[in-house]
Amino acid sequence: MAIEIKAPQFPESVADGTISVWHKQPGEAVSRDELLVDIETDKVVLEIVAPADGKISDIIKNEGDVVESQEVIGHFVEGDISESEQPSTSEGASVSSPIAGSADTPMSPAARKLADEHNLSAEQIVGTGKGGRITKEDVLSKTQESSSAPVAKTETKSETSAPAEHSMPGMMPPMSGSSTDAPAQSGARSEKRVPMTRLRKRIAERLLDAKNNTAMLTTFNEVNMQPVMELRKKYKDQFEKAHNGTRLGFMSFFVKAATEALRRHPEVNASLDGDDVVYHGYYDIGVAVSSNRGLVVPILRDTDLMSLAGVESAIRDFGERAQQGQLGIEEMQGGTFTISNGGVFGSLMSTPILNPPQTAILGMHKIQERPMAVNGEVKVLPMMYLALSYDHRLIDGKEAVQFLVAIKDMLEDPARILLEL
Repeated sequence: MAIEIKAPQFPESVADGTISVWHKQPGEAVSRDELLVDIETDKVVLEIVAPADGKISDIIKNEGDVVESQEVIGHFVEGDISESEQPSTSEGASVSSPIAGSADTPMSPAARKLADEHNLSAEQIVGTGKGGRITKEDVLSKTQESSSAPVAKTETKSETSAPAEHSMPGMMPPMSGSSTDAPAQSGARSEKRVPMTRLRKRIAERLLDAKNNTAMLTTFNEVNMQPVMELRKKYKDQFEKAHNGTRLGFMSFFVKAATEALRRHPEVNASLDGDDVVYHGYYDIGVAVSSNRGLVVPILRDTDLMSLAGVESAIRDFGERAQQGQLGIEEMQGGTFTISNGGVFGSLMSTPILNPPQTAILGMHKIQERPMAVNGEVKVLPMMYLALSYDHRLIDGKEAVQFLVAIKDMLEDPARILLEL
């Protein structure tokens, strides 16, 4: 009896999804919990796995099709499938026989993305998937082949373009304009057009919404990171041993300092809902992390109850799972405040954009040594610029500056974080 393969139940904030990649085709043997299909939403990629050992009997929704919650996208047949039952044809090539690509050759999204990164077109790749479909492995094979091609090409040219007596080391090539010269090739002016991913579209929509529908303003300050760096250097080994390999980084200090500053300035922890101001009695801080699909913001819940080790462990877990596309939608919903660290990419100063309905976001930047005047003397100190973007409809300039100064004071004297001073 066929089992329905359904799209998952999407949260209320997600209207639909798009079939990204079918990892298995009808007739292929599948083991229980083996990945069948990826469905991309505007926030995450959701994976659907096999309910049991068996095979896909048919696919209803193809790659690129839009699906809704709980919509049937295919059927699955349970049972042990031997290699002899794999789909093949005796009258011609098997379904996985290589077929030369063309402009109309179907290509999986993962394969297309990889091909675009290496400036490869479908015509240059031989597809080994069903019906000549180009898979990610086909693109990888082509890129490996291309990486070794220049050597072979050079050797061929040396053997065919010059007589034997001119192939000695150190001989000059024929002068330009001689009969053996090939026509000069001008630099290629290529273009490529690829559709936006759903995540990138959603990011674009939210950025435009923040710019057009908020009175965003940014205030800056700078913080001397030397006290935190010295504290980290002194205790990092003990910290790592005491917390099962969790490393002491800078983000935990910023999260805890921001949490205390939010407690003192509740309007920065608030959000706008129409004409209402919603003051949150909890502290859920979003931490922006980079993934292969773009920037995502998973949420640290109840940061006032978290330890430094708990913050560091959670952020590391978010980063690893973001790269693997394994973050859940529920982990990126909500949040009362956001921290973005552009410093990991070398940014010295920037203006972070609000993440509505939140009313403020903190931007961290690169730590850089600069000469600073300290008690009438010039000292070289590791400094970081901080930026706080806020919605001026709710937060006044005075409150924004005081909030940023509170974070600066706690970071320059980390004991204040523990003592809540």
